Amino acid sequence: MCLILLGNQISEEYPFVLVANRDEFLNRPTLYASRWRDKPGIYGGRDLKSGGTWLGLSNSGRLAAVTNYRDPANLMDEAQSRGTLVTGFLESNMTPTEYLHQISESARAYDGFNLIVWETGRLGYLSNRGNRGPVLIEPGIHGLSNDLMNTPWPKVLKGKESLRGLLSDGANAPSSFLAIMHDLNRASDDDLPDTGVGLELERALSSMFIRTPGYGTRSSTVVLVRHDGELIFAERNFGDDGRATNTSTYRTVISI
Repeated sequence: MCLILLGNQISEEYPFVLVANRDEFLNRPTLYASRWRDKPGIYGGRDLKSGGTWLGLSNSGRLAAVTNYRDPANLMDEAQSRGTLVTGFLESNMTPTEYLHQISESARAYDGFNLIVWETGRLGYLSNRGNRGPVLIEPGIHGLSNDLMNTPWPKVLKGKESLRGLLSDGANAPSSFLAIMHDLNRASDDDLPDTGVGLELERALSSMFIRTPGYGTRSSTVVLVRHDGELIFAERNFGDDGRATNTSTYRTVISI
């Protein structure tokens, strides 16, 4: 994932909301969100190159998502796949805090990452950049892209305000949440971060929804957890031209 917005315990109707865009090379083989055949306890999209996922849900209602930390000068040739950080939590019985502490011991084996793990009432976060250990995320609206949590990149700020507005208005349709992620407006040069990829690429990557030759937003996902335990997982996929090709919705009930 490259943009994740979180509404944590601020809505009576939906105590947990996650909205996310996955940005990836267009030729990287991927499966749409579904029940995994070899691991039927997991529901989510799948990266067919490394076998993991960027965002997944377990049968018991555990959820995890990961974004890359943009740090091109420090990529490793033999780094482990960051997608395994997600599946590891979904298959474990550890609390978010326990799992993140375990991961922190081997975090340097991965290229830069931001990992979010959620289990009813507990939302945890870990990055292997920034010299911080695992933390539990406080109630509120939060945003994460390819830097640390709540770093004020333009698209993070815009996304947080859009999510805040939807929740304030009482929105409950998955399509309303997915729609805010399809924002192609780029940030002004004065507001761009400098992550070491050059000005032209910083511009291209500054919009919430990305479309460039060979790289862009492959899917948008919303996870809504209602106060009564109903969980809705909706995903919209996009073709190489940025047009929606498929939308799927999965519903289940979890313990609250």
